[in-house]
Amino acid sequence: MRIERFRWWHIAEVLPIEDDLFGAEKWSPAMFWNELAQHNFYVVAVDEELLGYAGLAANDGEAWVQNIAVRRTAQRRGVGRRLLETLLGEAGRRGIKQTLLEVAVDNAPAQHLYATYGFEPVGIRRGYYQPSNTDALVMMRDA
Repeated sequence: MRIERFRWWHIAEVLPIEDDLFGAEKWSPAMFWNELAQHNFYVVAVDEELLGYAGLAANDGEAWVQNIAVRRTAQRRGVGRRLLETLLGEAGRRGIKQTLLEVAVDNAPAQHLYATYGFEPVGIRRGYYQPSNTDALVMMRDA
């Protein structure tokens, strides 16, 4: 598996993963285009196919993990871990002091992964994910 920069041509490959994992709450192509246009740091994990993707938005010493998604057939094989490590490495290179993220309150596997990298719960965003009205747990990690 190799990690590469996410480029515009990857958008078509990530859309089916978005649809499968997030359904009605999936990101649109325009949302990915916007992230790339803002020069946020996005990467893909690739083997024979695109396995997953992740993004980081950073400014003023703070970064937000925008998303980490791994194709169902590639889950539990270390892909999410590698993607997260890549984002945290980039945050370190940029001198980021705090990295934050939002994760669904019912996504225990993702919360466990984040906790192993030093993320701790700092708040709840009620009804954050729409249309399911699922709460988001906000987690933070100091550099």
